[in-house]
Amino acid sequence: MKLIVDSGSTKADWIAIDDNGKVLFTTQTLGLNPEILDGPEVIARISDRFDILQNKNNATHLFFYGAGCGTERMQKALTEIFREFFVNAIVEVHEDTYAAVYATTPKGQEAIVSILGTGSNCSYFDGKVLHQKVQSLGYIAMDDCSGNVFGKELIRKYYFNKMPKELAVEFEKEYNLDADFIKNKLYKEPNPNAYLATFAKFLIKHKDTEFCRKIIFKGMKSFVKNYIKQFDNCKEVPVHFVGSIAFYLKEELQETFNKYELQLGNVLRRPIDGLIAYHVANQ
Repeated sequence: MKLIVDSGSTKADWIAIDDNGKVLFTTQTLGLNPEILDGPEVIARISDRFDILQNKNNATHLFFYGAGCGTERMQKALTEIFREFFVNAIVEVHEDTYAAVYATTPKGQEAIVSILGTGSNCSYFDGKVLHQKVQSLGYIAMDDCSGNVFGKELIRKYYFNKMPKELAVEFEKEYNLDADFIKNKLYKEPNPNAYLATFAKFLIKHKDTEFCRKIIFKGMKSFVKNYIKQFDNCKEVPVHFVGSIAFYLKEELQETFNKYELQLGNVLRRPIDGLIAYHVANQ
């Protein structure tokens, strides 16, 4: 039994398949970002799902693609944690961008592959190897155009009284905006980036308002300039996307790409289905 996992900071999608690619079970855990979780918390989140727990000794392979796995140190740390839990499995840990590449890019083709979800990332795939020019410093310093950055922007606009009154009223109805509650979520509880990203749903829901459009296009402009345009051939290859922000704001992405003469390629909400086909073809 092979386990394929696509993990962001918010959630992780798990699929178990046999050697023929038949799906044995699917489940979902909370996100498993090693940059913000320790070993016991990772194990606790995995053990919380009965399907995973009861099959821990049946897994022969674990292919894990995750946010926060972009460095060798984090890959090794998570590999050791998984090996202790899945004692009979060969474990491979890759950064989440590889999941996006395998799910969106035909074998051997070049592309720029980006992630726009809770966090953000952008890499160039030459058909064989992944290349990055921007080293991520995490959600506090970077993550342009991501759910957590959009959430942070909405909270700031609200507290600085920069949000239109009619939107502010609805914002108050949908979220607990008490200062102590927010600060507890940001500084005392795990996954503050995932908490911030929950506010992005409000932005998407009201994306046709002038207020939200300004925030959206400001973020996309920043992502194009700071990430995509780092690659000299960005106008010559398609730019694929994975993630909920890209998926639900696809029209706005296309509008932005038209302005910068870029080619918008495949846009997927989740790469997990594409990963099944990839691992069956390359087992």
